[in-house]
Amino acid sequence: METKPVETRGEMTGLLSEPRRRRILDWIQEEGSARVRELAAAFQVSEATIRQDLERLEGEGLITREHGGAFLNTVPAQVGAMTLHHQDNMEKKRRIGALAASLVHDGETLILDAGTTTTEVATRLVARRNLTIITNALNIALILGAVPGFAVHMPGGQFKAPTLSLSGDKSVDYFRNIFAGKLFLATAGVGLEAGLTYPSFADLQLKEAMIRAASRVYLVADSTKINKASLTRLGSLEVIHSFITDDGISDADAKEFERRGIEILIAK
Repeated sequence: METKPVETRGEMTGLLSEPRRRRILDWIQEEGSARVRELAAAFQVSEATIRQDLERLEGEGLITREHGGAFLNTVPAQVGAMTLHHQDNMEKKRRIGALAASLVHDGETLILDAGTTTTEVATRLVARRNLTIITNALNIALILGAVPGFAVHMPGGQFKAPTLSLSGDKSVDYFRNIFAGKLFLATAGVGLEAGLTYPSFADLQLKEAMIRAASRVYLVADSTKINKASLTRLGSLEVIHSFITDDGISDADAKEFERRGIEILIAK
């Protein structure tokens, strides 16, 4: 499975300062923090340029710089409240969560990716019986771990505050030994050409391991993420079987996804 920046080297080098800063912010909002060195390598610019970008973002009150990098301002309050960072388009995500949960039957084994949409799936599974859930999301484990008859399993790994999740090599190794009937997968962007894209490199191997561990992969993403490209590419659309989204998807896009063999399920 291919994991690489969406842009070519020339396009990355030529990325204008404002779009680059937006993507740097996306990275930090995904990871909670970032190092100057890794950002310079990812965006193929000098460390001095990255420091200027971080200074501008700090001036906008979005991040706080520290030696060698920066971190997201909202992390302490967010983790204390056990809330996820991305809270936009929540009505669409609730509808998607309800439709996704309706596909789950008693006694199944599921993998739930971390994210706001997958959390909406989780909250609607509490009426099921005897589910086995594997998730890297702490908040999902807390939601479903209290349900009698549910078995909830988590990998080890490094804590990511914005997504309240565990990531890293230990998480990847854990999922390599798992087999599940269904995976509900989150994404930052899904495009007919770019495929599945994400703000940073950190979770690509973990998501790949989740995909390999499941018989059927359901992408859950609201329509604002369609034809949106983020920094890094997980793989082509061939890695998913079904795409659960809302009625904001255009007829043309829906037909093209279906032409490529992907089942489209629309939450209304």
